[in-house]
Amino acid sequence: MKAMILAAGRGQRMMPLTADMPKPLLEVGNKPLIEYHLERLKLAGITQVVINLAWQGEKIERYFGDGKHLGLQIDYSYEPDGGLETAGGIVKAMPMLCEDHDTFIVINGDIFTDYDVHALSQLKLMPAEAHLVLVENPSHNPAGDFRLSHQPANEQTYTFSGIGLYHRAFFDNLSVEKIPLGPMLRSGIEEGMVSCELYVGAWHDIGTPERLAEINAALEATNVG
Repeated sequence: MKAMILAAGRGQRMMPLTADMPKPLLEVGNKPLIEYHLERLKLAGITQVVINLAWQGEKIERYFGDGKHLGLQIDYSYEPDGGLETAGGIVKAMPMLCEDHDTFIVINGDIFTDYDVHALSQLKLMPAEAHLVLVENPSHNPAGDFRLSHQPANEQTYTFSGIGLYHRAFFDNLSVEKIPLGPMLRSGIEEGMVSCELYVGAWHDIGTPERLAEINAALEATNVG
């Protein structure tokens, strides 16, 4: 099984830090954010990784190269300026992701978490299915995005962590163009094709300079203590 790390976003909310730096290379605990994902994937036994790139993407490729020094094989899927949105980026990378396996893991490059992706690699999906990891709603997204299943409207909602397992057929009939993933996931939940789990461990969306500073301060305090 392969994994894809989404790293093509422009990172507008992280300005000015991303004026000439891709967001996944911003440091958390003195290490590029995306490197934590690569390390966790390797620990889970997933050594073939695809990273999609757009804004300042060549800096990510230059930093990690082919991944051999990390014990990985890293391939890169370049997108046009502005990117292709999440689903569009996945479709473009599909030939690399599904050379010998119908399912693959996708992780947002701008999150910080201790989620064990090995658990995802053990799940079996039917064609056209997907499985999402949800987390409790952070302060910047109090209303949440998804329910654990197709539930009444008054049921608890949670936030999509940016971690999921997908069957290639979930993206059938899509072309390489700008296509957001969110609407597809909501439709899939309604149709019973998307399952969800709730993760209550460490998870942070590093979406603004303030959140980046907060997580770094928390890590520094933990190390000092």
